[in-house]
Amino acid sequence: MFKWKKLGRVFNPQDVENVSWLNEFAQAPSVLIFDKFIRVYFSCRPKPDENGQYVSYTGYVDLNRFNLFEVLNIAKEPILSLGEKGTFDEFGIYPTSVIRNENQVLAYYAGWTRCESVPFNVAIGMAVSNNNGETFTKMGSGPILSYSINEPFILSGPKIRRFNNQWYLWYIAGSKWIKNNGKPEPVYKIRMASSSDGIHWIKQDQDLIKNKLEENEAQASPDVFFYKNKYHMFFCYRYSLNFRGKEGGYRIGYASSDDLITWVRDDRKVGIDISDEGWDSEMIAYPHVFELDDKIYMFYLGNQVGRYGFGLAELEQYKSE
Repeated sequence: MFKWKKLGRVFNPQDVENVSWLNEFAQAPSVLIFDKFIRVYFSCRPKPDENGQYVSYTGYVDLNRFNLFEVLNIAKEPILSLGEKGTFDEFGIYPTSVIRNENQVLAYYAGWTRCESVPFNVAIGMAVSNNNGETFTKMGSGPILSYSINEPFILSGPKIRRFNNQWYLWYIAGSKWIKNNGKPEPVYKIRMASSSDGIHWIKQDQDLIKNKLEENEAQASPDVFFYKNKYHMFFCYRYSLNFRGKEGGYRIGYASSDDLITWVRDDRKVGIDISDEGWDSEMIAYPHVFELDDKIYMFYLGNQVGRYGFGLAELEQYKSE
């Protein structure tokens, strides 16, 4: 059983002025730790264009390591540019997960493009930074993980981890599109791929987490860490329809594993839920768990999937089975 203590909202994009590409949303936080600060990457949007269409970028905010509510610096520009015409990331970089690899920082990101019959499609790209994660250079114009015969669309939500000298990439894969008041909405499930070098991947090619709400439950943001001799996954899930409000919106779920392949879901152990009021009173989503100075923390999104920023919780108690 986990018990998380909410510490409050850390960053609200509405408070940022005169940064055109960072107008709203601070989605999918991912942490890189430095000696005196932590860098939190997140995805954001400028205002829509004249046709009401959005694009998305990834930036970061630097927080004082010894006071995580003190903002020291905000990125001056996105860490990656959008892709060229016709590429998989032409219209968006969202979300992004980072990891150190010797003197470099690697970023695994979802790049999305617009479609005609459905709103978008997504694949996973990779980029490298040689300046401590301030800016990144793409490995190439195409994705490193894309659609396949059993994963026909929407490979997104990458979360990179390394255990026992092996690379693991947890992600989501689309399984179907369903209609929601006449509009297509995707159904996606959590999956995993492994690699010996972080570049070439072997897909596990199976859904990892059982459904709880319904067959078409959508699952996202699988974040895995090793603690007390067990692998723990925090993720988020929602109903397939009418999910943009409190009743059907995202909640955080939990599963555990001994081998990273077979997972036992038990959301009763998650230890965190929506608040009675405020910025995270309708939904909580996109958890990211990290260890800092002998404490375990979780960044997470609130209402409207991060439109109003991300908050912080600290692990207050853990009881093993």
